[in-house]
Order: sequence, then C-alpha cells, then structure tokens
Amino acid sequence: MKHDTIERNIGLMALLIILVISGGTLVENVPLFFLKETTQPGPGIKPLPPLALEGRDIYIREGCNNCHSQMIRPLRAETERYGAFSEANEFVYDHPFLWGSKRTGPDLARVGKRYSDDWHRAHLYNPRDVVPESVMPAYPWLFENELTGRDTEAKMDALRKLGVPYTDDQIATARDEVKGHKEIDAVVAYLQQLGTTKSNKR
Repeated sequence: MKHDTIERNIGLMALLIILVISGGTLVENVPLFFLKETTQPGPGIKPLPPLALEGRDIYIREGCNNCHSQMIRPLRAETERYGAFSEANEFVYDHPFLWGSKRTGPDLARVGKRYSDDWHRAHLYNPRDVVPESVMPAYPWLFENELTGRDTEAKMDALRKLGVPYTDDQIATARDEVKGHKEIDAVVAYLQQLGTTKSNKR
C-alpha cells in the first residue's frame, strides 16, 4: 500500500510533511498580503508625529516592549480589561511591530489618554509612587536627556520609503518640533496616542 511505503520511508515522509505544512502556510498567509483590511490603514490611523516617533524609539531603546505587549487578543478577558481587540490595519505604519506576548506589565495598546501626562511622568520617574506593587524600573534619566532632533528627518525619510506617507513639509519641520524637548516628553507623547483613534475606542 502507498500508505505503508510512506510510513516506512522516513525521508519521503519528512518531505511530504514539509510540503503539507508549507502549502498550509501559503494558503493562510499569502491572501493577507492582498487584503485591504491588512494592508491599508484603518479609519483615523495616521503616521506618528515627530515627537511621538522619537518617543517610540526611546520606548524600544529602554526595552519597554520586552515587558509590555501592544496586541489585545479577541478574548473576553482581554477586551474587558484592555479594550477593543487589535486589528491588523492599526499597525500598517509601524516599523517594527511591537505586538509582543510578554506581559510582565499590562498591555499598552489602548493606554493613550487613560491617564494624564502628569501620571505618566510620575510613573516613569518612580513607578511605585503611583502603583505601589509595581516591579517596573524607574527611568529618571528621561527627565534629564534632551533631544536634538538631529536624526528625526532621516528616520521619517526612511519610513516614507517603507510606505509611511510623511510629506516633505512634515519632514522639513521635524527637527524643530523635536529639538529642545526632554526624552520624557517624547515617551509620554508616544504613550498618549496609543489606541486613541476613533476606530480603536471601545
């Protein structure tokens, strides 16, 4: 029987398993590259302004995405705690994605405008001042380090090459919008816009 032949030939069986898994992967994933829901920005989704863009880079530099995910799964326990589940069209301008699965701290996909700027500043300066049981480290240097905006234009230009629709005017004024701000200003600007578009609200 053909079935016996496959079972007795480990090389043939391995090849067929690889073909089946590859075929299934292609069938599942290739259509996503052509669906509007996954390739076009959702309603209200805009590129990050310069200060928030710098904040995102600081967020990555400080390893915030190692403990905080930014992807709410379509499960009742998650949507009741964090808000509406995440959709692919929210992230079309994100390079790289910061979805993650590690939750030492809570998911931040909908954290924008839930707390005041002052709350975020106090939390980042010393988390235990606002959340006594927090295990998050403090980031006091964010209040000291000043942004120059030296590389902001180049970052935005690189992102435009990846499909983020920054205009020439936005890029030209980026340095002035960032220069002189403290790193804490940038991080708070980034956090305060997470999940605040009309399509992302509960």
